Amino acid sequence: MDPLTVTLALAVLGVLVVVAASALGERLGVAAPLLLVGAGVAASVVPGFPTFEVEPEWVLAGLLPPLLYSAAVSVPAMDLRRELSAVSGLSVVLVVLSSFALGGFFALVVPGLGLAWGVALGAVVSPTDAVATSIARRLGVPARAVTILDGEGLLNDATALVVLRAGIAAAASGVSLWGVAGRFVWSIALAALIGVLVGRAGLWVRARLREVPATTALSFAVPFVAAIPAELAGASGLVAAVLAGLTTGWRAPRVLSPGARLSDAQNWSTVEMLLEGAVFLVMGLQLIGILRDVQADHAGVGTALAVAAGALALTVVVRAVYVTLLFLGQRTRTARTAQRRDVFARLDAGEDVGHRRRQRRTPTERQVQQFRSRVARALADIDHLLAHPLDARQGAVVVWAGMRGAITLAAAQTLPEETPARPLLLLVAVAVAVGSLLLQGATLPWVVRRLLGSSAADPADQEQQWDVVRQRLAEAAAGAGTDDPVAVLRAQRTALLAERDLGRLDSAVLTAALAELDADQIALEVRSRGG
Repeated sequence: MDPLTVTLALAVLGVLVVVAASALGERLGVAAPLLLVGAGVAASVVPGFPTFEVEPEWVLAGLLPPLLYSAAVSVPAMDLRRELSAVSGLSVVLVVLSSFALGGFFALVVPGLGLAWGVALGAVVSPTDAVATSIARRLGVPARAVTILDGEGLLNDATALVVLRAGIAAAASGVSLWGVAGRFVWSIALAALIGVLVGRAGLWVRARLREVPATTALSFAVPFVAAIPAELAGASGLVAAVLAGLTTGWRAPRVLSPGARLSDAQNWSTVEMLLEGAVFLVMGLQLIGILRDVQADHAGVGTALAVAAGALALTVVVRAVYVTLLFLGQRTRTARTAQRRDVFARLDAGEDVGHRRRQRRTPTERQVQQFRSRVARALADIDHLLAHPLDARQGAVVVWAGMRGAITLAAAQTLPEETPARPLLLLVAVAVAVGSLLLQGATLPWVVRRLLGSSAADPADQEQQWDVVRQRLAEAAAGAGTDDPVAVLRAQRTALLAERDLGRLDSAVLTAALAELDADQIALEVRSRGG
């Protein structure tokens, strides 16, 4: 059989396995990624099965940008903004602390490794994975905890890769701390700028395309259009893809037609399932090959697994300590915020608060409106924090849901050939990722049920939110000034998006309400074309 036919057959088989794992996992109550890792391991030991080795750049540059972009599009930007301090702490501070803690551990237990190479390996196994945290999203974990996990998984890859490169450079020739810090700030800032510009430009072009398949096809290019120039400029391509996704998710309801957004959601859901499945399937397929490399190098599989077990335990301990301190800080922040609520409520009502400063000029109407919007947004943020406090049980779930995944596997394989005990380190990294998925992923449903029980939203609160939605929809319909049903729906969508910008509505309720408006508009457009 010629190589092309073999490749096509393996690709088709991979799609079938991903679909089967998704369907079977739902029936068995087991996360599909766990089944896919097991399927990959089982396939790799079948006699005659082709040896599977994937270049790490295919994962870092080919799979992760669209996966992170797709996840970012679906993350409510309003919720992410509210949790920015927690997300940035987990994405930057925790990754750096974990890298150095693990670096010291690896330097201690692996003879001849050294601290610099240890920190490099620590950076490999430190970041959680946005793909892995999808397991937590399906379990009904409270929205604030899910937002924190999502934001962490989206943004911590860049920190890990910068620390990894710094560790490799330090092992080779030495590097200054200020140089690493400056490189990191430059990488993130430039990537954010590129991502926002590409996201806005992509929407501008797509809004002018009349064919829905064309605009959806163009969306598949957006993460790469953001990531590739960012990497060429020395910035983080992954962060650029994330910012392009956040920009798209925030602005698309105002720019794209309902049909285009529905097509995006359906097609990207399929792409995300296949790419996510491919990541975990490849992880399982490569595990046996890495084991053979360790045996050939006489490094000792048992030693590698023991080191991996210690590293996994250390990651959980460091994460638990940091999340505990983080949630204590969040509790203090909430208490301080509660004290300021009365001031913002009075400002929102138009009352004078405190002493007026002498104004040099009268503010314009636009400045007054901007000030009122900021006050309303701040008041909505305060109400959200008070209504959804973070407690120790949610903190425990955040700790246990911090699983490793594709970024660990791909980053480990970028270690240069001259790395001391490289096969051993590769096995340690993969064993940490697989062990994390098997241990934490398999037990996370039990942990969630044990700690949180039924975490469904309060029906009374949901009904109150829907009352606000219905009121805004009625007001928008009355003020539309037209009998055209499509124009009325557009006015209603604009009203709901204004509420979203101020943060007054729960993101889940808002998403459901916008979906209903989109469905109504699509139905009207279909009937008008048919008539």
